[in-house]
Amino acid sequence: MKIQGQMFIWLSVFILVMAGVYGVWSKEPVGTTALFLAFGLALMIGFYLAFTAKRVDAMAQDNKEADVADEAGELGFFSPHSWQPLSLAVGGAFAFMGVVFGWWLLYFSAPMLLIGLFGWVFEYYRGENRTQ
Repeated sequence: MKIQGQMFIWLSVFILVMAGVYGVWSKEPVGTTALFLAFGLALMIGFYLAFTAKRVDAMAQDNKEADVADEAGELGFFSPHSWQPLSLAVGGAFAFMGVVFGWWLLYFSAPMLLIGLFGWVFEYYRGENRTQ
C-alpha cells in the first residue's frame, strides 16, 4: 500500500500543477475547478493509502524482490449467485428512464430498487444461511 499511496500523492501534485497552468492559460473556471477537485480526490486517496500502510504489515507489493505468487491466497468471500444486483440494475434503469420519459416511471422503479437493496443487504440473514 505504501507504493500506491506515494503514486496517488505524486499524481495529486501533478494535477495541482496542471490545474494552475490550465487556469492561468485558459481562464476557464469550470475546467479549472474540475482539476482542483481531481487534485483533492487524488490527495484524499493517497493520504488514506499512506495512512493505512503505516498500520498494516508490509505486503508483497512493497517488496521489490517479491514474486506474484507471494500474494496468493484467499481474497475474501464472494456470493456464488445472487439475483439482487439484477433487480437493482433494472430498477436503476427505470429510474433513469423516468427522468427522461416522465416522473411517473419512478412509481414502478422505486419498489424495484428498494426490494433489490433490501434483498442484497439481508440476503444472508434468511433461510439456510441465517445464524442463530
